Amino acid sequence: MKQAVVLFCILFSSYSIGQQSFSEEDAIAIIDTFFDGFHQGDTLKMRSVMRKDMVMQTAFSNKEGKHMIHDGSAIDLLSAIAGRSEDQKWDERLLDYRVQIDGNLAHVWTPYEFWFNDDFSHCGANAFTLAKTDSGWKIIHLIDSRRRSSCGK
Repeated sequence: MKQAVVLFCILFSSYSIGQQSFSEEDAIAIIDTFFDGFHQGDTLKMRSVMRKDMVMQTAFSNKEGKHMIHDGSAIDLLSAIAGRSEDQKWDERLLDYRVQIDGNLAHVWTPYEFWFNDDFSHCGANAFTLAKTDSGWKIIHLIDSRRRSSCGK
């Protein structure tokens, strides 16, 4: 009986070690990889952390003050990054990371400032939804807000 308990403990502990947990640092690393690719114009790096059918949206208010949600596509984003001219510098500065994880789902909130050619453009927040897939953790949804006022400038 004693041997069975010891054997069970060994098997359980090796199973537990084999179960890789996903940490806040892991989630942040995925977001950092996404933005490294964004800043470098490396769409392959960006794709490495994106699910192929990642959903993209933007929440904003138009010039008339009407609240809008624009549905975009990952393909459009990647095409814009790949087609960006060399004289354009897009610098999205993340100000913080707020991470929540539950099982195979994670959420990362990143307030940001966006600078175009070293000039301030706008601010907002990104809300990334990550999920564990058969090919690892991937960004499955990205919605961001954009505004030019109340940016702390």
